[in-house]
Amino acid sequence: MVRYLVLLFAAALVAASPVHAAKREPCSGKKGGIDRCEGGKFVCKDGSKSTSKKICER
Repeated sequence: MVRYLVLLFAAALVAASPVHAAKREPCSGKKGGIDRCEGGKFVCKDGSKSTSKKICER
């Protein structure tokens, strides 16, 4: 019973974690999402290039 409660509590902490909720993807928000890749950079649907440090491999 105690193990079950500990696991339940740990799962609740992970689900409510602000780090999990704050994770952002390239071109998120007003940029409209990813349109395509160009030279390893993400090009957003609004036409701008993402400033993300991630490398685009699409």
